[in-house]
Amino acid sequence: MGILDVGASYVAEDPPYKNLLVSGMARLIGFEPNEKSCEELRTRYGAPHKFFPYFIGDGTLATFHETNWVATGSLFPPNTKLLEKFNMLHEMTTPVAQHSVQTKRLDDIPELGDVDFIKLDVQGSELSVLQNARRVLQNVTVLQVEVEFIRLYENQPLFADVDMYLRDQGFVFHTFTGFGSRCFKPLVINGDPAAGINQYLWSDAVYVRDWMNPDLIPTDKLVKFALICAEIIKSPDLCMHLLSQLDARTGSSHAPNYLKKLQGK
Repeated sequence: MGILDVGASYVAEDPPYKNLLVSGMARLIGFEPNEKSCEELRTRYGAPHKFFPYFIGDGTLATFHETNWVATGSLFPPNTKLLEKFNMLHEMTTPVAQHSVQTKRLDDIPELGDVDFIKLDVQGSELSVLQNARRVLQNVTVLQVEVEFIRLYENQPLFADVDMYLRDQGFVFHTFTGFGSRCFKPLVINGDPAAGINQYLWSDAVYVRDWMNPDLIPTDKLVKFALICAEIIKSPDLCMHLLSQLDARTGSSHAPNYLKKLQGK
């Protein structure tokens, strides 16, 4: 199985696909433009996994806005006036320098090979990455994409823009993994400046290949789609649905066997 992680610095922690890597069932390619973080990832994971210090985008020259925390740097300038209104946002997204960088299109990178799952977290540039990955997306079954509901970076596309594009590419929305929130200053809840109340700011949105049209999904991809549902996005009901489609196509009995596993039998 091919896994692609764009903005992979967090992989040093426990990515959602960790079990597939540990079991040897998946090959990971990661892009992390911070050279130090990229080298740490190479050391941590080793072969056959590969990491490249590329800025992924539309293939043009761009300006990288470096901030005081490596995880919040972006090809979009921080929306400082907005960030200053919330606890612990401007303090972690303070501009420190600008750099001219060359971006690369996913569709132009030969090392990718076949990709089944994409994890995308590039601080506002997600739509640009996806728009320049039409070829790659043709074989993808599941994506986990960071989206914003208000502009943390100036002129960045928002969730609605990403949602519309991915639906046009044959994906349907599945779930959010959780929500990033903050309180408006000066209120702090329970002494935690990272806690919020009602203002949702960002999340990871999970999109899946349209399960209403399973005939459009090749058999080998259907198998991997089901595995991703079970092991990465933790959706056993969708996994069961896909396995039932697989059984109908191949005469196998994966769905009832999976149900017995879920029931502990």
